[in-house]
Parts: sequence; C-alpha cells; structure tokens
Amino acid sequence: MILEIYTLFHVLISLAGIIAGFLVMCGMLAGKRLDWCSAVFLTATLATSVTGFFFPVQHFMPSHAVGLISLAMLAVAIYARYPRQIKGGWSKVYVIAAMLGQYLNVFVLIVQLFMKVPALKELAPTQTEPPFKITQLVVLIFFVLFTVVAAIRFRPEPIHAA
Repeated sequence: MILEIYTLFHVLISLAGIIAGFLVMCGMLAGKRLDWCSAVFLTATLATSVTGFFFPVQHFMPSHAVGLISLAMLAVAIYARYPRQIKGGWSKVYVIAAMLGQYLNVFVLIVQLFMKVPALKELAPTQTEPPFKITQLVVLIFFVLFTVVAAIRFRPEPIHAA
C-alpha cells in the first residue's frame, strides 16, 4: 500500500515536471523566462530524479544511471538559471542542461508507457523492437533539434527590479 502511494506520488511529480517542461520549452522559443513555470519544472524534475532512487531494488539499474545524469544536468540548469541568472553564455548552458533534463524525463515516460500500456507492450514486449526504438529515436531527434534552435534563439527578457 505504501509503495503504491509512493509510486503514484512519483508518477504525479514526473508528469507535473514534464508538462511544466514543455511549457518552459515554448517559453524558451519565445524568449520568455516563465519564472513560475521554470521553478515548477526544475523542482518537479529534481524531485522525480531523487524519488526514483528510493524504490526498493537490489542492484544498480539503468534507471539509476538516468537519474544520476538527470541530477547532474538539473544542478547545472539550476546554477545557470538562478545564481547566474541566465545572463550571457549561461542562457545556452541553461537551455541545454534543462532540455537534457526534460528529455530524460520524457525518455523514461516512453519506457514506462511501453512497459505498462498493454497495446504498446504488445508492440514492443522487450523494448528492443522497432516501434520502441523508432519512438525513442523520433523523440531524441525532436529534442536535439529543439535544443539547438532554443539555444540559438533564447534571449530571455531582463529582470526588472521593482
């Protein structure tokens, strides 16, 4: 029962992070900081990565490696976003690090969907089949292209002191 509640909590914060992350992506293209949305994205994605380590498992798994990479990227994104206030070259660092964190969240979402949704599991029961690989490849290409364009275009409006 406790594990089910914990899993639900983990899934909900993951989805909140993914949704906020897509809003942040749109903001990046528009040159908007989206402060509140960025805070939700970074906090929820950080919480997702941290809570993923507390599931009962007996050994280090690929999901742990993804979590460690995500935590490292989120640390860089948070540093670029807050102490460095995404000024100068830190805007590109922020875009790349934040979007890698978002990509990893979406990557794991796809893995989970192919594991849990019966129709998708039937298409790729071992996740080595073409439907799974093609889906992950398309998502990867989307994120790479988006990140390149966003890194070039993102020029957030300056913070105006009140």
